[in-house]
Order: sequence, then structure tokens, then C-alpha cells
Amino acid sequence: MDEDRFWDIVQRVHNISEGEMDRKCVALRQQIAALSRDASLEFAQLFDDMMDKAYHWPLWGAAYVIHGGCGDDTFTDFRSSLISRGRQAFERALADPDSLADEDIDESAWFYEGYQYAVTGGVKAVTGEVPRRRQMPPPQPSGADWREDEVYALFPKLSARFA
Repeated sequence: MDEDRFWDIVQRVHNISEGEMDRKCVALRQQIAALSRDASLEFAQLFDDMMDKAYHWPLWGAAYVIHGGCGDDTFTDFRSSLISRGRQAFERALADPDSLADEDIDESAWFYEGYQYAVTGGVKAVTGEVPRRRQMPPPQPSGADWREDEVYALFPKLSARFA
């Protein structure tokens, strides 16, 4: 399993589900369950890698503006939901979090708690156990930190839409 195949599966699931998160989770579990043991574990590792990559202060700031606040659990759901939208959406948001203002944002889908559990469930269907991380998640987000009283100024397009 390489990164291209990972993203192909994510995009196929997104397209099949038409973006509806409950259907997306069912489809993802099915796609992972059809993989070999090694490929399913590698998929889970790549998912963890993408979650770690998205553990980024600017992206957290954008999620904060969109949601009117964003704690660590909510940011985990946001990152997972962002991954579920596919590689192009993921990379665009990482490169320019303020560009999320151009997206059709339904908060229930963008802050959905469950996509990450579909990964775990798919792997468990293949291996019989919950996948383990190969490495600890980063202790702190990457990028420049922000203060709550200043975050809206960092994301003018998002602030104009959500503040």
C-alpha cells in the first residue's frame, strides 16, 4: 500500500458515498476489509500519517473559526473528516487553510466523529484486532501557534463567512 493507493481508496469511498458521512464510513470499512492483512495495516498507518500531517496550528485555527471554537477532540474529528474528502481537498486545506471558505461546509460532515473509527473497524475485520500506531503522534501541532483573541484576523475569508 502506497500513498497513491491510500488516496485512491479514500477518493473512491468519497465518490461512492456522495460525501454522506454515514455511508462513507460503511463504504470505507468494506474497502479496507477487502484488503490483505498487510495492506489493511498499511492503510491504517497512512491514515495515522495523514492525521499527524494535519496536526497543524494553521489548520486548527481555520477549524476554530469555522466551528466558533475547536478543542482537541473536535479537531481530531475535523482532521479525519478532511482526510475523508480526498487528497486534493486535504492538500489544498493544508497549503491554505483560509481556502476552506470556498468550500460548501456542512458542520455535521466537516466535524464528523466516526470516520477514524471506520478505519479501525475495517482493519479489525481483516486482522481481528485494533491496529496499533507505529509511532506516537506529535506532542504539539506543527506551524505557527495562534491566540484565540487573534485567530479570526489570521483567516479573513473564513472570518467573513463564519464570524
